[in-house]
Amino acid sequence: MHTLRENRHDEPSADDGNIATIYNRAGNSYVAYADGDPDRLFSFEGTHAFADRYLWSLLETKLTELRATGASSVSILDAGCGPGTWLRRLVTRAKALGFANVAARGFDVAEAQIKAARISARDIAALPGVNLTFDVGDLGAPLPEADASIDIALCLYSVLSHLPVADLPKISAEMARVTRGHFITTVRSIGSPPTIFVDSIEKARRFQHDHAQDQSKIELYDGRHFTIRFHLFGALELQNCFANHFAIEDLRGLDLFHSRFAPDPRWNPPALPVDDPSRDYLARLEDAYSKDPAFIERATHLLFVGRRRQAEEPLAQAPLPPLKKAS
Repeated sequence: MHTLRENRHDEPSADDGNIATIYNRAGNSYVAYADGDPDRLFSFEGTHAFADRYLWSLLETKLTELRATGASSVSILDAGCGPGTWLRRLVTRAKALGFANVAARGFDVAEAQIKAARISARDIAALPGVNLTFDVGDLGAPLPEADASIDIALCLYSVLSHLPVADLPKISAEMARVTRGHFITTVRSIGSPPTIFVDSIEKARRFQHDHAQDQSKIELYDGRHFTIRFHLFGALELQNCFANHFAIEDLRGLDLFHSRFAPDPRWNPPALPVDDPSRDYLARLEDAYSKDPAFIERATHLLFVGRRRQAEEPLAQAPLPPLKKAS
């Protein structure tokens, strides 16, 4: 059985209306900015190419390991799915690995992003054994999923950064309730380079982030201007958000060096090779410093990988050097 339902479990709350409006108005340029070419699902050539490649390798490994246990079904949840690119990747790969049944749901506060996700996913939704849904929903509300029903739960890139910090303990507990396998999230770190969220940064006439107020003010050249909630995370803070509910498998910085050294065809001369030997060296640097307390919070994003903790399993620390609390 395959289906692409168009349900709404929860309308965006009034508090999140501003965020929903901003991403509703972002248009197709946001899809290209956030995930690269929408027609080349596994190209990983967008703004966050290194982080995307690393994240995809991780997700593909989790799928492969689950399939190796003999599982013939997999369930996936993407909280704040945007245009649905990551779910499309996961469902496509799950079918290629031989999962007979794939249940996947993505939700987002922005209705325009959900509409785009439904359109892009029509072919994948037609695959036998696929039950793929995209809903307008609010991560601050209770999830409709049953307890311990999700093998892979995602909350990627800026989703948690857009939510009130006071809500994070509740959100963490709810994600833990529905997850029976792994929870994977990425957030912006306190030392990350600037972002304007909806498009590449050169589209901005001016922008300013107030870290004390968790608020960014953006004015674009096309006349749009908005103020948006945005929280930058410290590594210890992210660890503490989820350590009570998940056994921490990994916590690291993503993209300490790559985006700083990547040639940009809009600026660099053609003589600078796009795929030169420095890529391998940069990868080794990323691996060496991604968990170093002196560097981790200079990354573009922080990656957290948690596994559902059994009731009798004690609290465990992340496999990191001791993290210093951000001042």
